[in-house]
Amino acid sequence: MEPVQQDIIDWFETEGRDLPWRQPGFTPWGSLVSEFMLQQTPVARVIPRLNDWLKRWPTPAALAASPAGDAVRAWDNLGYPRRALWLHACAVAIVDKHNGEVPSDVDQLLELPGVGPYTARAIAVFAFGAHEPVVDTNIRRVIARHTLGNADQGPPRTSQDLADMSALLPSPELSPAFNAGMMELGALVCTAKKPQCEKCPISGTCAWKNAGYPDHVGAKKNVQKKYEGSDRQARGAVMAVLRAADNTVTSTELEECWPDSAQLGRAVSGLLRDGLIELVADDSYQLPA
Repeated sequence: MEPVQQDIIDWFETEGRDLPWRQPGFTPWGSLVSEFMLQQTPVARVIPRLNDWLKRWPTPAALAASPAGDAVRAWDNLGYPRRALWLHACAVAIVDKHNGEVPSDVDQLLELPGVGPYTARAIAVFAFGAHEPVVDTNIRRVIARHTLGNADQGPPRTSQDLADMSALLPSPELSPAFNAGMMELGALVCTAKKPQCEKCPISGTCAWKNAGYPDHVGAKKNVQKKYEGSDRQARGAVMAVLRAADNTVTSTELEECWPDSAQLGRAVSGLLRDGLIELVADDSYQLPA
């Protein structure tokens, strides 16, 4: 094993956060749920919602037996509620095609609704100990700086990103800890805006640091548009009203949650198209049944 790999694993053992999905005995289903929730949502917001979710639906079969609308309501304020629909669809697929057990094979995981290259490999590695590269934005940033000498990771390039991480993997038994350590390093130390090189266990061999921190070269990663006043916020306002309602909500009631009628119309149309709400009468809506 290369010194850099050992340094990251050793650092992770002492500095890694004590998170629920890293605890012994955490189930593959729990890993899948946590990975869905962690997509574009901070850890601090995920942990309480994850605990509530797994108490209510401790297995895929438990969630599959509930209406999809219950999953959307329980998603609450995590954002991007389509993830709740995908997670419910995952539970149904796992029950129907895998006897209620989360599959360990990457290709089978990729066939599940809403599961992409990162999520499939994260579940395979962290739940089942697979020898696979896990690549999220934090890992991409560490590789861009330490290995490639660039200040920023740029837009995702799935094949190349996986190849870059594959080239760094240690032996199979150590690859889960290495994957987790690289991810944690990017999340806590090699951060986007304020990297703490003095705390980094591999700063001595960092190509970007040793080159004098040159500016980024090449394409830059996409920047998310402002949330305040956006169509996303309008969608969130509609979803909040429907989650809080005991039954259906009329168009008139929805008009009270957002001042811009055109933007509200786009929000409602988009939510209908995504299957997150249903039209149950000429002017009434509800969460999916």
